[in-house]
Amino acid sequence: MIRVLLVVLLLIGVSYARENPFFPAKGGKEMPYTSNKNRSLPGFNKATLSLPSQARVIQKVTVEYKCLDGSVEQKSIELQNSVDWHLPIVISQNYAIDMQDTKLQTGKNTQKTDINKRQKNFKKFAYFKYATFYSSGKKLKIITKDKIIRNFMLVNPHRIVIDFKRDTSLKTYTKHNKNTIFKKIKIGNHSGYYRVVIELDGQYRFKKRSLSHGYLFILN
Repeated sequence: MIRVLLVVLLLIGVSYARENPFFPAKGGKEMPYTSNKNRSLPGFNKATLSLPSQARVIQKVTVEYKCLDGSVEQKSIELQNSVDWHLPIVISQNYAIDMQDTKLQTGKNTQKTDINKRQKNFKKFAYFKYATFYSSGKKLKIITKDKIIRNFMLVNPHRIVIDFKRDTSLKTYTKHNKNTIFKKIKIGNHSGYYRVVIELDGQYRFKKRSLSHGYLFILN
């Protein structure tokens, strides 16, 4: 009798057993699993990202990555720093390159100091009978005795337009200023005033200040 009872219990257990014990039962939550399959990818070294000319503040950096189970996640770092769009954003995971860049940066400290000193000095890039134009980084200095009657910004491309009061006769003047923010200047004559148009290398806003000997325009 005991043997018959054991046989019956064994048959009941087998009837409820899963077909494959290595996979979850029907209705159960599937757990992620990994594979030993070789998915060799080149190691990450260094990447750069160029910003558009209207970029001024970097607020957040986000990295999207794939996990062992194939899911995709993100990790971000919050920032609030001004940024120069002329320079690329560099992402690196190479200690050798990072250390080399650090050494080069240290070695160039003196050179950078000299460059910064030179950038504080204005350099003349255009001149005509009634005005002289100097630039230093994002600053434009105009030495003139003539009064500005209006100034405004135009786009596509971005350029500063300045009208100076003077009733005169001028030939159209154009001067290219390569590798600088103020890339081209054009001067033309109108009735009762002459117009100065300064083409910029990207998108900016500007502030104007009056000087004892002219005007100062500061881009931002």
